[in-house]
Amino acid sequence: MVPSVPAFPAAASLRRLFPQASFVGCANICATDAFDNSRDVCEGSLFAVVNGSKVDGSQFVHEAIAHGATSLLVDRPIAGVDIPQCIVPDVRSAFSRLCEALAGDPSRRLEIAGVTGTNGKTTTTWLIRSLLARAGHRCGVLGTVEYSDGITTEPSDLTTPASRPLARWLGRMAANGTRRAAIELSSHALDQRRAAGIELEAAVLTNITQDHFDYHLGFEPYREAKARIMELVRPGGLIALNADDPGCWALRDRVHDSVSFVSYGLKPAADVSAQIREESLGGTRFKLSIHGRTIDCATTMIGRHNVSNCLGAVAVAAHLCLTPEEIVAGIEQFHCVPGRLERIQCGQPFDVFVDYAHTDDALRRCLQSLRSITPGRVVCVFGAGGDRDRTKRPLLGQAATLADVAIVTSDNPRSEPPLRIIDEILAGMVGSKTTPLVEPDRASAIATALAIAEPGDCILLAGKGHETEQIIGDRRLPFDDRLVARTVLSERWRPLMGQPTRASA
Repeated sequence: MVPSVPAFPAAASLRRLFPQASFVGCANICATDAFDNSRDVCEGSLFAVVNGSKVDGSQFVHEAIAHGATSLLVDRPIAGVDIPQCIVPDVRSAFSRLCEALAGDPSRRLEIAGVTGTNGKTTTTWLIRSLLARAGHRCGVLGTVEYSDGITTEPSDLTTPASRPLARWLGRMAANGTRRAAIELSSHALDQRRAAGIELEAAVLTNITQDHFDYHLGFEPYREAKARIMELVRPGGLIALNADDPGCWALRDRVHDSVSFVSYGLKPAADVSAQIREESLGGTRFKLSIHGRTIDCATTMIGRHNVSNCLGAVAVAAHLCLTPEEIVAGIEQFHCVPGRLERIQCGQPFDVFVDYAHTDDALRRCLQSLRSITPGRVVCVFGAGGDRDRTKRPLLGQAATLADVAIVTSDNPRSEPPLRIIDEILAGMVGSKTTPLVEPDRASAIATALAIAEPGDCILLAGKGHETEQIIGDRRLPFDDRLVARTVLSERWRPLMGQPTRASA
């Protein structure tokens, strides 16, 4: 999504930006606009020839020229082309830096906190915004739920925008007086160098477990992608690592001496830590320790993982010179992120939560948290996305065995048969004490969970969170777990047609 602002306000000399680059057909290129998609190219712009995992970007050069491209950014000279070319070792990184320059180098005028991790990115960025806003600082947010320049907000289409819209959103912040921002940096974005051209004032790594192995092909490449966030932190900036997470802590020795380092976690030895005093379905109370200063704190959020998210945000806020009192006030006024353990309350005598948990680690944490504070049963409705990492499906099933009742259903099946996805989930539940129920239709699965709920129970609708569509085949159908739950509850818990079948696990 590209924000509705005028064209890039600046021109950029590629000779100045990339002094080690070589040029073909010219001594320098002065770019006024740049694109990495040949279909978007406009008259007089530069086309960045980016290679995909399966496609050679050079095959789109002539299309870009036909659309008006007058120069190229490439990693090797392209024969048979009579427009100037700038040759750089890494086109993706160079394109990101060029977009930042064309936007007037906004990240150099902002204090940006970048957050990456398998889970917790959205909640941590929203917490950072809450802490800063409570202390009187306007803060932009770019992430899974929304893009905001600190004044206006639009729904997001990617967790991390592509290089060009990323630069333009940051440019909007700098232009409207927003001086701070919190942005989610996904593993895809870091691997694809979408943010390689920007500077961060702080980087937070929440955790590194398993996700997107279909793209990264294993844990080590995935962690390496996450680790690239540390390369973006400016000298004197902050890197905050979750001391409770082995995947994050393995990167401790790679923190450069030019930046500040802060550990955070539930361990007392961490620089920013918490001692949990009380957990309930109404929230969590804890003692917050910030570099040796201790203060009482409370949040309406549920679960130790959310206390951990608070601590990551606290590390950033303290680096940006907020006082402990300002930090606590920001935490206590914060309620929840859409679709992150979001409570659905329609007067029913049991609790209902919708959460985005779509990895086994996130699902396990949610269920553990709810299990510890629920007097009755925990009922979990969940599935797995189609055309995505198949290795995590049995792991999701295994995590769901922490529930008293697990109803396996569809998430976004995309082009895959829903029952095949469900079978692969059920493979992780073989031998468990939890006998899963199967209902491929997600609305019926939700209705069933609400129909069997008794006073004191807790229902977790996991996987889709804030999403308002379900992707089935090539169709995007309106579907919102929260709306479905409210509709069923408003009908006094009358179940929809159809009953689930017991799986032969």
